[in-house]
Amino acid sequence: QVQLVESGGGLVQPGGSLRLSCSASGITLARYHVGWYRQAPGKAREEVSCISTSEGSTYSADSVKGRFTLSRDNAKNTVYLQMNNLRPEDAGVYSCAADSGSCFPEFGMDYKGKGTLVTVSS
Repeated sequence: QVQLVESGGGLVQPGGSLRLSCSASGITLARYHVGWYRQAPGKAREEVSCISTSEGSTYSADSVKGRFTLSRDNAKNTVYLQMNNLRPEDAGVYSCAADSGSCFPEFGMDYKGKGTLVTVSS
């Protein structure tokens, strides 16, 4: 059984940082494209960032470029989303997902976690 589990969310002040983790069981994340989505209350789900399998290239939404970075720890079967200079509009439930084919395919990624809540507020 495949499971993706996110952790690292919480309350942070504007300008602060958080590091989210996406840990997998049942699959080897190094063989998958791993993406992060977020959804704020009343808003549509947004594709935030994704790291591909090939050469570890990454994609990030314009709204987070320069502030969010992705990395892999293959030994821990984990992908991290480092979020710096957080803004109130970054708040939401962040969930990770893994796909064998590509980042953010049209019909959704193969596996998805339940999410972790990020709150940005003073």
